[in-house]
Amino acid sequence: MNIERERAANALEKVESLPKGDDEKCQGNKYTSYVKGLPASILQNGLGQAMATLLAASKGKPAIENNQVKDAHRLLYNHMQAWLCRNDVNAPYPVDDPIGDEDTVLLNKLTGSDEASYIRAQAEALAYLNWLKKFAVAFCPDEGGSQ
Repeated sequence: MNIERERAANALEKVESLPKGDDEKCQGNKYTSYVKGLPASILQNGLGQAMATLLAASKGKPAIENNQVKDAHRLLYNHMQAWLCRNDVNAPYPVDDPIGDEDTVLLNKLTGSDEASYIRAQAEALAYLNWLKKFAVAFCPDEGGSQ
């Protein structure tokens, strides 16, 4: 499988795994809104600041609790971290051990890596977000239903 198909498959898995409400509709409408805005934030501020902003907005709340989305900011950070810091040679920041949902490995990697790694991670984040946005809009439209 090539990297583009891996991105698509992973993004689809993340969106399909979002909790469903009693009406079987996706609970991720705020998530979708944040996914749609994250590429612009990355381009304006850089990947590190965009990720730090997601964590700051989460105010330490868990992403999911009792099969309910508790904080879409943290959920999006977790999804980005899982993709950029996975056990894979194609990952910008490969790790040997699985990363937990409350870890901040991505921020540590972003602040402790060289410029070339940072630029690669930023490009990979934007490529991954293309797929994440497409699937979030398709399966979990935000309240306005806009694209």
